[in-house]
Amino acid sequence: MQAIQFEQIGGPEVLKLVDVPHPSAGPGQVVVRNKFAGVNFIDTYFRSGVYPANLPGTLGQEAAGEVVEIGSGVSNLKIGDHVAYLGNQDTYAQYSVTLASRATKFDPSEISMECAAAVLLQGLTAHTLVTRSYKVRSGDWVLVQAGAGGTGRLIIQMCKHLGARVIATTSNDAKAEIARQAGADHVINYTEESVPEAVLRIVPEGVHVVYDGVGKATFSGSIASLRREGSMVSFGNASGTVPPVQLFDLSAKNLCLLRPRLYGYIVTDEEYQRHLNAVFDLVKCGKLDIQIFKTYELKDAAQSHIDLQARKTTGKLLISIP
Repeated sequence: MQAIQFEQIGGPEVLKLVDVPHPSAGPGQVVVRNKFAGVNFIDTYFRSGVYPANLPGTLGQEAAGEVVEIGSGVSNLKIGDHVAYLGNQDTYAQYSVTLASRATKFDPSEISMECAAAVLLQGLTAHTLVTRSYKVRSGDWVLVQAGAGGTGRLIIQMCKHLGARVIATTSNDAKAEIARQAGADHVINYTEESVPEAVLRIVPEGVHVVYDGVGKATFSGSIASLRREGSMVSFGNASGTVPPVQLFDLSAKNLCLLRPRLYGYIVTDEEYQRHLNAVFDLVKCGKLDIQIFKTYELKDAAQSHIDLQARKTTGKLLISIP
């Protein structure tokens, strides 16, 4: 079968389309014939060495497809079922193995294969952030950095569903419109004005929580935008990792700083299925608008990384698996 692989740490150019052995299902596992795989910033972290990776390495954290083989002890799925699942850096491939308990069956008449692949990782991330990292309440003021991105758009929509007031940051007018369409009450162009100054003009006491997936470039501005006893949720490194933090700097406003990891919130099968079913329910009832920016062929996976890291995208990137 075909898969994307890299033999050394580096830029997008290290990604190559290669032939690899076909996987088999072990006890409690299923083999999925992938139809679409999601592209995420975490994939670039493994490829570039921000996160450690075994070499030769494979990539991909999520996919949707069809079950083609079932291991012993599996009773919740059958061959032919349409499933979405979180991978183990292995979904940029025609076939992948996953635990049956982590493969969620869906009806393609309610959620398309593309949507199921697109909403999985970012949807779970957004949902755990707004319900676990900081539990958003009606009336809260929320700042979402990079509000036009895939995860940012979902956070905005979920916060509005929960009754919050949302300020989003973007880099240009086109992205500002995307954030507004997602439900943002206010949008700040961070290339034209200071984010904390703009935030404090809107809400002088500061926001209750900042969701910041950008990292190094926005961290200090996010901290400055918080009110007393506010919460800073730093969940990504799109602009680079955040430098070491002086904890004493948080004491002036009694701030709470979190650096959560999605997988720490979905340790058990119950947690995983609860959050994912909640995300799927929001999609099915029309509360989440999933925007797929572009779909790439498997052989063009490197270009998807180039576009993602250049911030040329405003929604989800997918890879179509032949």
